[in-house]
Amino acid sequence: MEVVPGRPDLNCRTMLDMIGEARRGGAHIIVFPEMSVPGYLLGNTWGQRAFLRDCEEYGRQVIKASSGICVLFGNVGVDWNRTTGGRVCKYNAVFAAQNGRLIKNKYYPYPFQIKEYATGCPDFDEARHFCSLSDLARDMGPKAGELKQPVRINIGGEPLLLACSFYNEGNGDERAAMPLKGAHLLINIAASPFAVGKNNLRKRFLSGLAAGAGAPLIFVNNVGIQNSGKTVYTYDGGSAIFDGFGEIIDCCAPFTPELKFVDLDFGCRGRNAIPIPVAQGSDIGSTYSALNYGIRKFLAMIGMKRVVIGVSGGIDSAVSAALYGTVLDPGDLLLVSMPSMYTSRTTRDLAGKLARNLGCLYSVMPIQDAVEFTVGQISKTPVINMKTGKRQQLAVAPFVAENIQARDRSARILAGVAAAFGGGFTCNSNKSEMTIGYATMCGDLAGFLAALADLWKYQVYGLAGYLNEHVYRREVIPRESIDIVPSAELSFEQAVDEGKGDPVIYPYHDYLFRAFMEREDRVAPEDILTWWVEGVLEERIGCRPGLVKRIFKDTGEFIFDLERWWTQYTGIGVAKRIQSPPVLAVSRRPYGFGQREAQNRVHFTASYLRLKKEALKHKTTEQ
Repeated sequence: MEVVPGRPDLNCRTMLDMIGEARRGGAHIIVFPEMSVPGYLLGNTWGQRAFLRDCEEYGRQVIKASSGICVLFGNVGVDWNRTTGGRVCKYNAVFAAQNGRLIKNKYYPYPFQIKEYATGCPDFDEARHFCSLSDLARDMGPKAGELKQPVRINIGGEPLLLACSFYNEGNGDERAAMPLKGAHLLINIAASPFAVGKNNLRKRFLSGLAAGAGAPLIFVNNVGIQNSGKTVYTYDGGSAIFDGFGEIIDCCAPFTPELKFVDLDFGCRGRNAIPIPVAQGSDIGSTYSALNYGIRKFLAMIGMKRVVIGVSGGIDSAVSAALYGTVLDPGDLLLVSMPSMYTSRTTRDLAGKLARNLGCLYSVMPIQDAVEFTVGQISKTPVINMKTGKRQQLAVAPFVAENIQARDRSARILAGVAAAFGGGFTCNSNKSEMTIGYATMCGDLAGFLAALADLWKYQVYGLAGYLNEHVYRREVIPRESIDIVPSAELSFEQAVDEGKGDPVIYPYHDYLFRAFMEREDRVAPEDILTWWVEGVLEERIGCRPGLVKRIFKDTGEFIFDLERWWTQYTGIGVAKRIQSPPVLAVSRRPYGFGQREAQNRVHFTASYLRLKKEALKHKTTEQ
């Protein structure tokens, strides 16, 4: 089902409709996902007692509707008599109801079962809001395992043992969270967001769980979007049923609400159904599906019907425009080209060509006069020392003038046009730029949503090809926008017609930056320099073999580049990321609340400094 975060009223209505349909279809059991009543990513709403009482109220409505059918659903379980840290004790819980009443596990003090471990993903902050089964076991005396027992229901007079648990991603041995002994059917409910490659991990784990228990397993996940304020997650569902041999015998389509009926024969471990082949979709295809779904749902959630996109003729804005073009009617999408004296005729033409290909609204609003006015106003207006009366003028350096251009485009034109158009404007920055702060605050980083900010540059290029070939089935994104050198075009030093562009060498730096922030064991300059010295850098970070040696002529040049980007990543890049728009997540490591970044001074470890000294000494000796 689609779970709407923070709206137990809407979720309850959906559940009651589905229960009614399931009963009419002759179902004995219906299973809903984790936290199906309240939603999951609710922030400090979890601290509102009124909201908790509301969730209980709607939970009672679901329980009342279980006449003639067994209903399993996720909700918050509250112990109003216990507190922890001054807050009422609450649990991430699964409820089993039949014939209008809850089915209680005799080992539990509550009429619901509790998630054993807090989810390991930091964005969810589960340990902050909920007590766990381990906490309960510690307070009660028995081990957590003694509390994990199947619940008994009756289907047509026959007893059936259901083992209920939660999909607990990112937290060690999830198998320990499933009570397997003697169960006829395993129920595993989830609130697990989409990430590239995650579905295959889910399937391998759940398949092993079902085969190990020798019992069918029902995995139920939700669809929809939820957010932590700084990160927007899509939920792809992926609900599936595994027989007792670990084979998938049925599944739901991704990103689609669906009530599916399945007949299971427990006498043959569910092998009454024939295992189905599960298509292995491409990473770029699933990434597109998540982005399309996330944009569409986010626009609906915030009530935005029209979008303005600043287009440069380059790849990022072209992909952004093509993505929004799959969601909006052409009359609700406005592309704006904002050329300056540095904008080439090539990119001006490409921006117009993109708009024609999409058939959307288009406008050209030059910025040169406004930029010159701003530069002149700053440089010619005196700054007065009110103590001494001394007057001085501020000098506008070339770099400052470049930033003025970026801010003029976003904070002045796009913001104003969006207000007049009755919509919002986008942030087109990608993950590579977000990592090193290669974007202007209140400029490139402005907008209501950063839809590309969890994609490395090479993924942006891959998405461009996918949009043309598989989505539009024609060349909507001009081939020249894909082939042209990436450039901000903010000075003559970035003239694309002369092959000049960004200072980032994406085929290498994408993988360097990814090593900094996406790996479980975060990589620092000490690791990178060690791998460079040992000659295994490309292998360790995953870029093309031999590439690094072709880019840097010696160790000194390599170290200069490494320190430059590490300083950007851990310095000004942090400040810019904190102030960036919400990021639409497609990876397991998106920027946002889950990164827990702090604005501290840039640091190089003592071991790195020693290694650097030795490496440079070796270079000097060789020369």
